[in-house]
Amino acid sequence: MSSPNRWAMLSLGMAAQGAGCVFMYGLPFLLPAIQSELHLTLAQAGILVGAPSAGMLCTLIAWGWAADRYGERLAMTAGLTLAAVFLGAAAFASDPVVLGVLLALAGAGGAASNAASGRVVLGWFPKERRGVAMGWRQTAQPLGVAVAGVVAPRFGTVSGALVAMAVICGVTAVAVGMLVADPPRASAVPGRRAGSPYRDPALWRVHGASMLLVVPQFTTSAFALTYLMVAQDWDVAQAGQLIAAAQFAGAGGRLLCGTWSDRVGSRVRPMRSLAAINATAMVLLALAAATSWGTPLVIAALVISMSGNGLAFTAVSELAGGSWAGRALGTQNTGQNLVAAATPAAVGVVVTGAGFAVAFAVAGVLALAAACVTPSEPVSS
Repeated sequence: MSSPNRWAMLSLGMAAQGAGCVFMYGLPFLLPAIQSELHLTLAQAGILVGAPSAGMLCTLIAWGWAADRYGERLAMTAGLTLAAVFLGAAAFASDPVVLGVLLALAGAGGAASNAASGRVVLGWFPKERRGVAMGWRQTAQPLGVAVAGVVAPRFGTVSGALVAMAVICGVTAVAVGMLVADPPRASAVPGRRAGSPYRDPALWRVHGASMLLVVPQFTTSAFALTYLMVAQDWDVAQAGQLIAAAQFAGAGGRLLCGTWSDRVGSRVRPMRSLAAINATAMVLLALAAATSWGTPLVIAALVISMSGNGLAFTAVSELAGGSWAGRALGTQNTGQNLVAAATPAAVGVVVTGAGFAVAFAVAGVLALAAACVTPSEPVSS
């Protein structure tokens, strides 16, 4: 019996993660419609938009355990099916509280693809090609958001857009259930019980460095538009187009970083080097924030901060090993999302009180700290 094509498995894993990202990160496109249809304030509508992410945080590790125990195909199929069901129900909810609960439950279901799709890369790709494969997998998020940007505005109502998102999740669930093959599992050594990889401090250090690197990433992604408009006098439309182009450049950067890590045979060495480059870019941006150099530097910092995401995920999966990869990737996602949720508010306080330059400098210091925290030894599979 021939082995499944690894690139087909990667494509299906990307589709699963992208389908979850369509509604998890695409709901902001519906923010004006949610306000208008449900007669909500901006803050109230914002709570609904953030509900899927809140639900996701509650189940990431649990879905990782399910993928470790029962396989990637079952976890992704079940999670996306649940997301489709709850999104379909949310499309017909008129009460904001009910809508928020259903969206949170959809996020809790869709979280399955985050950990399980990473396990597909770990299982089907050899170490020397795993970095670029994980780089491709990490492009699923910006691609999913791009799909949401196309789909959501085409519907005149929130209900119609949610039905479309439910259909995307449902169709993807069927495709995953029919076509994904779980990668082979390593045979257990008789008489030996697999221990927790968290006995190795290197895994904790990768988690910690990744959380620190979330700060410069979300500092630039959340405030680049405002910075360009306020400090550089850009028009909102032009600034938005420039930042959109930077998102695609960041996706390309993830692929380049994955290729880099494959060539040097290590994930953590490129991760540490890129964190130092990130810190340098943020400090230069802080020094030039009030000058014309601020525009190219903020875009450079934005692209650099996005580019290394796949390195950390590959390192975590390899350090954890096949029997723990799902849980470790769930933990990785949970930590990063917690920091991501807190960063915009915290940075907003710093910008209001001390200005953009100080906020950029703080983010640069944390990127430098991440470079120091990242373990120096190569990760072995």
